[in-house]
Amino acid sequence: MLIFDGDYPMAYGAIDLGRDLTQPIAAVRAAELNPANVAMASLPELRRGGIAVALVKVVGRIARAGNPLPGSRTPEVAYATAQSHLAYYRILEQRGELRLLTTGAALEEHWQQWATSPETATLPVGAILGMEGADPILWPEHARDWWAQGLRVVSLTHYGVSTYAHGTGTPGGLLPTAAPLLRVMEEVGLILDLTHLAEDAFWAALDHFDGPVLASHQNCRALVPGERQFSDEQLRALLARDAVIGVAMDTWMLLPGQQSDWHTIGGRDRRDVFPREAVTLEHVADHIDHLCNLAGDTRHVAIGGDTDGQGGVAGAPADVDTVADYQRLAAILARRGYGDGDICHILYGNWHRFYTRWLPAVAEQVLL
Repeated sequence: MLIFDGDYPMAYGAIDLGRDLTQPIAAVRAAELNPANVAMASLPELRRGGIAVALVKVVGRIARAGNPLPGSRTPEVAYATAQSHLAYYRILEQRGELRLLTTGAALEEHWQQWATSPETATLPVGAILGMEGADPILWPEHARDWWAQGLRVVSLTHYGVSTYAHGTGTPGGLLPTAAPLLRVMEEVGLILDLTHLAEDAFWAALDHFDGPVLASHQNCRALVPGERQFSDEQLRALLARDAVIGVAMDTWMLLPGQQSDWHTIGGRDRRDVFPREAVTLEHVADHIDHLCNLAGDTRHVAIGGDTDGQGGVAGAPADVDTVADYQRLAAILARRGYGDGDICHILYGNWHRFYTRWLPAVAEQVLL
């Protein structure tokens, strides 16, 4: 079965972690610079796992006091960092490894190629371009330039405070720059990813933005307590906007009952607090069940792997060695009573439908 991965920060692995993702997964692992962070994915492994399309990310953070992750000292360098990620995807596309999908027509053509080809080992992997944390958008109108370069999905922040909003680990709302950015995003057709927004910022963003919304890698607070997860109230608000929510494959967002805020674990290694051995794809299926029960259907939940953005194998469920093991979800869902059509919705159909609807239909409709 084909899979659509709703979150794969591929360029982070290549540029920040020094991986040659054109190589088989065994070769990538043999060359790891950090033996504690072992890759789950490479382009050949994506193909082997039937992952036809992924939302890939560009990332460029500005370092700020109190933010839990490092970043650049200036906005210009954050922009240049994100541009290096985009350049990486473009050279992969020129070499036939990747295909950047900016329109609904391109997505459908690519999907049909994968669905009808008897052999996918040499096909390019499809990629929709997203931005995790909007620091590389240097001013609101700058979003138009990013749109022209192929960007289609934007989250306002990552961990900490960004130029536009408070994010994970830093309670608060939107900053004054956010409302103008959201207006421009709505005008050009950029999709808003609400993942990582602090709760006040989440509600304010929904109030200010009437365009399409999603949550690329987001789990359920009702099952795993902590502000990184969304409450049922937040999830219902997303469902009311016809969003799709991708369930993330990170143990710290999956271990039942364990408070999952980093600031509550007292400086301990999160892999000790949220051990891989205690989490399986059954826990992923629990979040899928919860979202389907909230929605009353199977048309709003999908895979949001955060593949290798969550720390690689050490941060993945025990029965996930590589991204190809996402296929194991199909049998788990079938045992829980999901029909073939519902399983197809979850593994690929919901993201496919969402992006086909909200990407510009053809290149001629792209507005600057």
